[in-house]
Amino acid sequence: MEADQETRPGADAQRRLQLYAYLQPREHHRTYLAIMRLFTSTLLADLSAGEVSSALAAAERDGSIDVGESHVDVVIPRLRQLVEWGNLVHGRRETIASSIAEFLQGSMRYQVGKLAVRVQRDVDELLRVPEGAREVSRELLPAIERGLGELGEALATAIARSDRDPGSLPARRAREQLAERVTTLFLQHAELAATVRDFYAYLGQVLTRHHLAPEEISGFRNLLVEYIQLVVEDVLRHTPTIAAALAGLAPHRARLLALLRPAEQLGAAVERTRGRGEADWQELADWFADRPGNPSQVTALRDATTRAIGALLATVRRATTGGGLLPSRRAELVRLAGWFDRATPDEAHALYAGAFGLHSARNLLPAPEHDGDDEHTPWADGPAVDVSVSVRGRGDRGARGRTSRIMDDPITEQGLLAAARAADERREAAAAELAAAAARADGIDGAVLSAPALRALCELLTLAMAQREGAADPGSATDQVRGLTLRLTPAPGRTTDIRSESGTLTLRDTAVDIARVQTARAARDAR
Repeated sequence: MEADQETRPGADAQRRLQLYAYLQPREHHRTYLAIMRLFTSTLLADLSAGEVSSALAAAERDGSIDVGESHVDVVIPRLRQLVEWGNLVHGRRETIASSIAEFLQGSMRYQVGKLAVRVQRDVDELLRVPEGAREVSRELLPAIERGLGELGEALATAIARSDRDPGSLPARRAREQLAERVTTLFLQHAELAATVRDFYAYLGQVLTRHHLAPEEISGFRNLLVEYIQLVVEDVLRHTPTIAAALAGLAPHRARLLALLRPAEQLGAAVERTRGRGEADWQELADWFADRPGNPSQVTALRDATTRAIGALLATVRRATTGGGLLPSRRAELVRLAGWFDRATPDEAHALYAGAFGLHSARNLLPAPEHDGDDEHTPWADGPAVDVSVSVRGRGDRGARGRTSRIMDDPITEQGLLAAARAADERREAAAAELAAAAARADGIDGAVLSAPALRALCELLTLAMAQREGAADPGSATDQVRGLTLRLTPAPGRTTDIRSESGTLTLRDTAVDIARVQTARAARDAR
């Protein structure tokens, strides 16, 4: 019964996940990490407890592990624990000892398992990764395109020579060259896919933040407008050729996999190199080409870019116009964090109490009657104390009463009215400019918008994008005050260039229509 349980997929997954146990922030986890790095630093490491103890002495001196962790009596239980978790296995090398103590310490030797090597390798790579964005390996796209062309030629040569004489030297060399092309192709694609995935993961992490500093907004705007444009343009430029090459290879996949031949000499349970199975080629084709009900990663990349640009436009609009539910307190919180960082413990307590008003608990009322009469009644079941609405809802203990009379200030009133009229005139001019540009014979593509008109367009564009559930759905937004309506319609293959004094905004696969109707306010102004 136990054997059957060990062979179940769930038991195997649990056993593999146990390999990560030494990474948990438990006691002595730094020692476990140092031991695993020692075993994975060389090939075929076969070490005894004494050799591990000698190697950990240097780590103890530089403070990487706690004092006393390099002693052999401490190292032995650590090694046994790693064996129990499955990271280490017992070695089988004979030992020549000069004493019984040396024999006891050196007779039991340890080696690292295959899966444990991969876990430690991934851990070390993760610890070296910086927090910023990862550069996308765009240069691999033309390499993949070129490699598919060379792969087609190598496949034709290998098929011809194998049909003529499978065991000849030219046939073996042709199959080796074919395997070289396949391995190189899949390594290049794996690196490209990993960099794209990491870059967009970082981008999504940044865009979820509600408040961004002005310098961060400027940096992310350049990142989106310039860098993402280069990435998407390169992907879209090379994708048709790559997809066509993969479609041309599809009828010959069975023959290709037969020429690559499985590595029988390694046994039945072999981890094959990528490109040696049908699933690997299907995954590669799905990355570049759409299938019914299964959009490609290129389509997902284009949609993610559209959503990222829409989110950035909304962030910029919120930061520049003061919109949003709450005002940004980021600058104040950063300054407060700096004060906490420079404060002593006593100063930090005083600063915390002054900033948040969370003082220690104090009872300013006399003890309730039930505290003296019934000592067994919990406080939660005792009588409730009435708390005023101002304290309960707003935390305000000030006296509430009639508000004071507002003093008449005609100069300030006229100044505010003049500023409001000027802002309204600028918005009206921007709306009129957009309507005039849309009424041109060549459409909005042929106009050069001013900065106020571009801001008004971006506001409507952000609202319209927010209404779209996907890239294939339309969207619209309306300025109810000025009667300006913007509609976004999916148009595959169409490119809309909106030019302005500060640059060009390019919308792909999208048509933009702007219309203006006369509002009641405009009719009153005309009369």
